[in-house]
Amino acid sequence: MQITWLGHSGFRIEIEGAVLLIDPWLAGNPSFPADQRAKALAGATHVLLSHAHGDHASDTVAISKELGIAVVCGHELATWLGAAHGCKTLGFGKGGTVDLNGAKVTMVNASHSNSIDFREGGLGVAGSEAGFMIAGEGRTIYFAGDTDIMADMDWMGDLHKPDIGILPIGGHYTMDGTRAAYACRRYFRFDTVIPCHFKTFPLLAQDANDLRAGVPVGTRVLEPEVMVPVAM
Repeated sequence: MQITWLGHSGFRIEIEGAVLLIDPWLAGNPSFPADQRAKALAGATHVLLSHAHGDHASDTVAISKELGIAVVCGHELATWLGAAHGCKTLGFGKGGTVDLNGAKVTMVNASHSNSIDFREGGLGVAGSEAGFMIAGEGRTIYFAGDTDIMADMDWMGDLHKPDIGILPIGGHYTMDGTRAAYACRRYFRFDTVIPCHFKTFPLLAQDANDLRAGVPVGTRVLEPEVMVPVAM
């Protein structure tokens, strides 16, 4: 398994026979080096979207059409991407699990908001925000999406038992590092936590110090570098 941060909340995850581009906002992302686009997209099999805000989904149509791959996301967003842009899509809902080339991806709840905020004509309906449990190669990754702490993390941690957590820590729009660390202590037993949704703009947290200071003893906080793959 290999995980590569694409900046902000975007990740490339190579797991089982899948190469998943999760929330791959590349064009216009100040954290992503434009000359690395081809490397980021190489061999991708699916785009996986947690929600439709522009800093997660605005590059999706271009990527999907360029590579000829399906966008996997909530039903409403999948319907819009197919009808408005002709994208290949696979829509599903919370509690549902899809098999993506051997990787089992289950949609779970998140606590945020959701709308298509980058289309002409203003906001569009996009269903609800989500996170994902991604299981394969004997590991389970919890990609939280944009979220705050929520009571659902209790059963999510107990049922799915993720050992890798990818959590937003930027604050302002999502939980910050202190709140993410609290979630780690109360609800999960992660071996490794990877922070995201930070550093991109001055409004967001610029480091993972609060997360690192608050996670349980023995939990590794892996602060990634953009486009530097990490083997797990």
